[in-house]
Amino acid sequence: MPATQEISESLIRENITRAVGDVFKTMLNRTTQMHAAAGDAASPSWPPIPSEGECIPQVVGTVGFLGDANGLIYFYLPVPFARLVTCHLLGMTEAELEEAGDEVINDAIGELTNMTVGSFKNGLCDAGFPCKLTIPSILRGSNFCIEPISSAQRYIYSFESGGHKIVTDILLKTGD
Repeated sequence: MPATQEISESLIRENITRAVGDVFKTMLNRTTQMHAAAGDAASPSWPPIPSEGECIPQVVGTVGFLGDANGLIYFYLPVPFARLVTCHLLGMTEAELEEAGDEVINDAIGELTNMTVGSFKNGLCDAGFPCKLTIPSILRGSNFCIEPISSAQRYIYSFESGGHKIVTDILLKTGD
């Protein structure tokens, strides 16, 4: 497929839904369900920015991909859920995690993001858009939003797992 061909929103939605679901099921023995989607972020309700007094600390994993499709995926988890996921993933108690510190959480969420974006990328490759992953990085904070460059398409999907919210923010550019 030529690199200038646009990747459909349905391909993106199917791949991110499969990737999040597979990684959470395999690594955490948890199911996920998509709650909401925003195809182009044109709606004023996207990205989901908390209202004043509702700032929820987040751990955000980021992994990029380069090739016939170029982009970044931001994987948002509220800190309490990131802690729970880390304990389960590493077989730690809350007390052990508290002693180990935030670096362990950052590493676990970075790896979870890497697995999710890797699965998403494999779907793009299978569809004729070969690409490679970048190294994961972590952001932490409250009440912030990512602003894409104007030439990127933006796709935001919200998932739920056991009452916990997960948001994926996909910035994608095809062609040159």
